Amino acid sequence: MLWLKAFHIFFVTSWFAGLFYLPRLFVNLAMVPADSHAERERLLLMAGKLYRFMTPLGVLAVVLGLWLWFGGFGFAGGWLHLKTALVVLLIIYHGYCGRLLQVFTRGGNDKSHVWFRFFNELPVLVLLAVIFLAVLKPF
Repeated sequence: MLWLKAFHIFFVTSWFAGLFYLPRLFVNLAMVPADSHAERERLLLMAGKLYRFMTPLGVLAVVLGLWLWFGGFGFAGGWLHLKTALVVLLIIYHGYCGRLLQVFTRGGNDKSHVWFRFFNELPVLVLLAVIFLAVLKPF
C-alpha cells in the first residue's frame, strides 16, 4: 500500500505542476500583442505540449487514488467524499483548460489576462483544501 501512496503522491504532484503552469501560459497568451505571431505560436506550442503531458499524469493520479480508496485499504469517512468532489472539480478544471487551449489555438480568446490570473489560483485553493482534508480527516 505504501508504494501505491507514494506513486499517487508523485502523480498528483506532477499533475498539479501542469495545473499551476498551464493557466500561467494562458495569462501570457492573453497578453501577446496581435502582431507578435512568433511569440503566440511558441506559447501555443508550449501549452499544447504541457496539456498532452499532464493529462496522463492526472489520469494516473486519479486511478491510483481510486485504487487506494476502493482497494480495501480502509480509507473511509466524509472527508474522503469531499476530497473526491474536489478532485472531480479539478478534472473539470483540467478539461476546461483543454477547451481554453482550443480557443486560443483558433484565435478566439475573449478573456483578459486578469481573468486568467484569477483562474490560475483555483487549483492552488483546491490543493490546499485537499491537503487539509487528507491530513486532518476532520469528519
